[in-house]
Amino acid sequence: MDHVEVPVPTPKNDEVLLKLEATSINPIDWKIQKGMLRPLLPTKFPFIPTIDMGGEVVEVGSNVKSFKVVAMLNALAPWVEQPAHLNFVNGGGLAEYAVANESLTVPRPAEVSAAEGAGLVIAGLTALQALVNPAEVKLDGTGPRKNILVTAASGGVGHYAVQLAKLGNTHVTATCGARNIDFVKSLGADEVLDYKTPEGAALKSPSGQKYDAVIHCKTGIPWSTFEPNLSSSGKVIDITPGVSAMWTFAVKKLTCKHVLSWSRKKWKR
Repeated sequence: MDHVEVPVPTPKNDEVLLKLEATSINPIDWKIQKGMLRPLLPTKFPFIPTIDMGGEVVEVGSNVKSFKVVAMLNALAPWVEQPAHLNFVNGGGLAEYAVANESLTVPRPAEVSAAEGAGLVIAGLTALQALVNPAEVKLDGTGPRKNILVTAASGGVGHYAVQLAKLGNTHVTATCGARNIDFVKSLGADEVLDYKTPEGAALKSPSGQKYDAVIHCKTGIPWSTFEPNLSSSGKVIDITPGVSAMWTFAVKKLTCKHVLSWSRKKWKR
């Protein structure tokens, strides 16, 4: 990585120019930086890494209606078309200035720091989407009670997943390291397992709960560990799927026509 001078970007009609105060580094960012995704990413150089940022608006495009100059904001990088489908082509967060699309830029409350806001975007959206869509948790507290397991619950996505899950009608079991148990309990988890203990490694709920959904934020746990702990309709939402997870998905798609990814839920025609 080199420290170089580049021109201040000019916002397009639907973009804002941010003077950055903070940016966060997601796993995809350091993987791109280490060359782990070549030849796919980056597609061209020079490349400015990171995609989540917080800062102040210093210029707005002609079609921007929601923001005025010098408003505190958090934003996704400009090439994010929508939160569920990210395009990691241009980056932009490790700079003094960056442009962001108006539709993916939100006001930041005064009590939230730029660093806190920049750390929320991808991690928070990932947790939200995992819980609301495949896990089908209603965050207004309605709906049937669900037993949720969150692995790596003290991490970026995991700690948001615990808090969001507790907004719904849920019982939350979480795993983390011993030093973070009190922290995860403070987030609202009903049960917390030290992943290094036999019980934690086996993902067994201390109260005998069978999980309706697992928000899996860790690597290296095989399907055989999850399966006996799932309810009859339980599913595993793997946010960091590796080769093993992909293989499991493929095998189950071939051997059970109605199974959805890492899931024991059978779908009716």
